[in-house]
Amino acid sequence: MQAGSNDTTSPETKPSLTLTGTDGNAFSILGRARRCARKAGWTREQIEKYTGEAKSGDYNNLLAVTMRYFEVD
Repeated sequence: MQAGSNDTTSPETKPSLTLTGTDGNAFSILGRARRCARKAGWTREQIEKYTGEAKSGDYNNLLAVTMRYFEVD
């Protein structure tokens, strides 16, 4: 991801994602992020890119990737 690109996941266009109420559940965070991405108009490929990166490590990786792709509240 490069700043200034027209990619939906660029920092200038990160959708707002509220994680309150997920109780730290990784599956809940992932599902909520994917729903948010669909509402924001991301393509299937963009959602799969996020999902692949988010699932490629441990829980801390999930949070780090989610914060990179979304404006997390």
